[in-house]
Amino acid sequence: MSNILTLKTINELNEYSFLVPSYQRGYRWTDIEVRDLLNDINEFQPKEIEPNSSNNEKTWYCLQPLVIKKNNTNYEVIDGQQRLTTIFLIRHHLNQDFVESSRVKLFSLKYETRLKTEQFLNDIKEDINVTEETCDNIDFYYIQNTYNTIAKWFEEKKQEKNFDKNAFSSKFNFATKVIWYESFEEDSISIFARINIGKIPLTNAELIKALFLNNANFPKETDNKLKPKQLEISTRWDEIEQKLQNDRFWFFLTKNEMTVNRIEFIFNLMNDSIEKDPYSTFRYFTKKLQKGSTESISGNWAKIEKYYQRFSEWFEERELYHKIGYLLTAESATIKELYSQSSSIGKTLFNNNLDQLIRKGFENIDVDEVHYGDNYIKKTLLLYNILTMLQNDKDNSYFPFDIYKKDNWDVEHIASIKDSIPDNNYRKQWLEDVGQYIDETEESGKKLKTNIATVDIHHNDNFKQLYYDITDHFNEYFQEDDDVDGISNLALLNSATNRAYKNAVFPIKRNTIIEKDKQGIFIPICTKNVFLKYFSSYPPKISFWTSDDREKYEVDLHAILNPFFKKEV
Repeated sequence: MSNILTLKTINELNEYSFLVPSYQRGYRWTDIEVRDLLNDINEFQPKEIEPNSSNNEKTWYCLQPLVIKKNNTNYEVIDGQQRLTTIFLIRHHLNQDFVESSRVKLFSLKYETRLKTEQFLNDIKEDINVTEETCDNIDFYYIQNTYNTIAKWFEEKKQEKNFDKNAFSSKFNFATKVIWYESFEEDSISIFARINIGKIPLTNAELIKALFLNNANFPKETDNKLKPKQLEISTRWDEIEQKLQNDRFWFFLTKNEMTVNRIEFIFNLMNDSIEKDPYSTFRYFTKKLQKGSTESISGNWAKIEKYYQRFSEWFEERELYHKIGYLLTAESATIKELYSQSSSIGKTLFNNNLDQLIRKGFENIDVDEVHYGDNYIKKTLLLYNILTMLQNDKDNSYFPFDIYKKDNWDVEHIASIKDSIPDNNYRKQWLEDVGQYIDETEESGKKLKTNIATVDIHHNDNFKQLYYDITDHFNEYFQEDDDVDGISNLALLNSATNRAYKNAVFPIKRNTIIEKDKQGIFIPICTKNVFLKYFSSYPPKISFWTSDDREKYEVDLHAILNPFFKKEV
């Protein structure tokens, strides 16, 4: 028999008897969890689902799942006993406003190994001070404290002019629902274990899957086997989830690190509810599928397929992949907006709109105005790399947005700057590294080599002067008026490679890039072009980033980026 997944109001729980089994830990909610629940329900405002219609159904506040299993006349609580106990205590407190004959009969809550708990719950009164030492059962301490917190919360609310306790009670009993997940598996302990190690996380995705595959939605078939439509949805569900597990695809679409139930991303996009509770998406699909007909299942599943197919098209179409990937990574565009646009206009117009959105991110900004440390530099270099890849018709490579988003990427100076002198622990190694690239056949190089061999690295002033001399040596082909923080002296790198530079001069940076590239570590194409001297005149000065190199790099930056940067006139 299939598991049952449905929603029940707090009031509907009254007809049941619950048993908390021995493998459950005791009640441990604190003041924080209790107040959060009360405040959330108090702040929730039910709204009509379909305004101006004859349907008066309203939205509801959704609590996390209550996982239960029928056990004779009781329902064994596999997961959710903390919430269930708190619900009982809130209802018990609300009941005290009435004479005993007018009180609502509450659900029973028994504990398999803490037999006195049921009686304690039924007899509980407020303002009884307890300690862990004076309690017969540690659960009683936490239960009593929770009840006192509930009473205190309502007392505080009485001081607020707009608080109506009767309205709260109605909202709690009839506009608050639990996700009722009734399992028919034989071994309750196995279910409990799987929930607690996260293999059945009961996320929106898992709950929505149960809605789609519920036998009740396929009434024309009477056997217990999977029906054709059930099988189709189940198979496609797994295929879509598997595709979304591909990090290249996933991080093209989102920055989220989610590792399980990635299909929930599509469900969240479809959810147009403004409610903020964690199960808002599940509630959205509960309403969409409430008719329980094969047609509503098929129609809603077709919409899910449409989202997935559109995203797959974007992923496979190289130009769309790069432009959309850039916008979702560096700009404020959302995938929901882009999906809506692409669904309402043709492909050519949609592509033009993508270009307009990219231009909008650089409105009235000139390439030469972009500098190290400003808000534009990282996304400018990202766009430069992406457009460079797209301009090569013979290049079939794709920019790895997964690597870009999972690693912290930095902007690196090409020619070194005198920003940070190596500390004592690194000075000897730093001098050994740079010494390999100093040409002793020139007088200036011979002098630097001598100073490297004789300098006292612990004498700050002496080392500082040598550090500046070496930096000046490798920047000797720079003009005095060259802006060291300008975009033509900057490149994009992941933080791991960037940190490896430490205070490195150009030839060490270049060698680092080459070694990383040999190891198969992704180096952005434009960064590689810079350090492998693709912009340089022949023969290149391998150990130096010259003004000529920089000028040619700047020409390429303008050629690639100007269509998206030109100022309006």
